Amino acid sequence: MSAVLATAQQVAVAWLRRAITNGELRPGDRIGQEAVASRIGVSLIPVREALRILESEGLATYAPRRGYTVTQLDLADLAEIYRLRALVENDVVRRGLPLATDLDLDAIAKAEHACRDAAAEGDIAGELAANRRFHFLLYAIGASDHALRLIAGLWDATEAYRALYYDLPDGQEETDRAHRAIVDAATARDAHRCVAALDAHRNHALMLLDGVLARAVS
Repeated sequence: MSAVLATAQQVAVAWLRRAITNGELRPGDRIGQEAVASRIGVSLIPVREALRILESEGLATYAPRRGYTVTQLDLADLAEIYRLRALVENDVVRRGLPLATDLDLDAIAKAEHACRDAAAEGDIAGELAANRRFHFLLYAIGASDHALRLIAGLWDATEAYRALYYDLPDGQEETDRAHRAIVDAATARDAHRCVAALDAHRNHALMLLDGVLARAVS
């Protein structure tokens, strides 16, 4: 693959990810390849390659005669992904948090502040990015590269739903409370309390997303 085509593909992947995470493209929406190519100023080939990448990550789904759509999950799918997240995330927190340095904890606290700042400005894309950074700074303390890749894949599979979650007033308010509880537990290097706060955070997110899915099919 030429460097020019690779760069155009990267541009297409980045644009599509952003459109999905900020809610411009919602679960179930058709992704028009020609429209995307025109919008970002590239040819169809890099857009097609970008969609194949998103399909491999679970963000896009291909169907004959319909083309690509943003992946639409049901509650059972979401619950399974969140269950798997809990298994891996809680394990790395239990192993890593007792070893956290002051620099680790300072970075986590700064990311939590960035989440609140983005929420106050109504910047959902910024909040999503800060939220991911906040969580992955915590996980990275005790996670191997393999574990981090696994967690990232599970997060990517529900990225479109995370954008919907932040659209909900209760979603932003709960995230603020949950993040404060996680930071407090992390600062105390209390892995048991931190895992409990993470579990509560995931469970509440799943409950709110259940409501989103119920409205989508009603």
